[in-house]
Amino acid sequence: MAYNEALAYAKDRKQFGQAIVNFPAVYEMISHIKARLDAGRALLYLTASYVDIYKGLEDIERDRKLTDEEKAELKKYQKLASACTPLAKGMNSEYANINSYDSIQVHGGSGYMLEYACQRLYRDARITSIYEGTTQLQTVAALPHVTTGTYSQMLEEFEAQDVRPEYEALKARAKAMDAKYNEAVEFVKAANNNEFTDLCSRHLYEMAANCVMSQLLLRDATKSPELFDKSVKVYLNLAEAEVAKHYNFVKSLSVESASSSLHFVHDSVGYPMRVQALALYNLARHCEGRQSRSNP
Repeated sequence: MAYNEALAYAKDRKQFGQAIVNFPAVYEMISHIKARLDAGRALLYLTASYVDIYKGLEDIERDRKLTDEEKAELKKYQKLASACTPLAKGMNSEYANINSYDSIQVHGGSGYMLEYACQRLYRDARITSIYEGTTQLQTVAALPHVTTGTYSQMLEEFEAQDVRPEYEALKARAKAMDAKYNEAVEFVKAANNNEFTDLCSRHLYEMAANCVMSQLLLRDATKSPELFDKSVKVYLNLAEAEVAKHYNFVKSLSVESASSSLHFVHDSVGYPMRVQALALYNLARHCEGRQSRSNP
């Protein structure tokens, strides 16, 4: 809905004799909204398919004993559903917030007014990254699948799929992103420090999600280029930048720097309280001095 509202307004709103959708700064923003929308939806549908399969097998199991092949399939899709659910929930919640925010920006000052729906969408979207598990808790749920290689295995299987010849260059870029993700994971695991792993978890989580969604859009564009050709090209640019950002952050860290960050937070929390306590102490001394002078 945020995309529809932004696009409709940009086509209707005129500035300097033309619709603002024709201005690069505006159409780039709308293209980013659409790319995130298509990427998040692809991840959501993949997750739902995994859930449907394992739930269907559980229903069958209530009526009869599963075969060994069916048991293996149930276990496989339970694991995939468990891995993809926190990615789909967390990333789509974050994208809902970003897209509704950008939709207001496309509207300009009008987007802040009650006459337009985008202001309501922005307020409605904010809760999605909080209820039913905050994005931080989604990261916690996904972390075991980062460290045990579930996402790496998924990416390897995606990489083995064929794409249209015109997408071979995009596939190579997506594969390079996957390699950065795997390298970052191994770097964190090699540190063998829980505090360090926790500090890097959100970065690894978003890298995994960006890599998976890039591969899914490549798959969808190969099947239906008329629907996804533009989105896969736009999203790969966004994802590439995000993966590089998180990769550089993780690789620049060390166990010592993680500990320093924690101490900095604790010190930062305590600092205002110490200043406040000192101010209160000085105020009390000042009042005490005035009282002693006025009433010996």
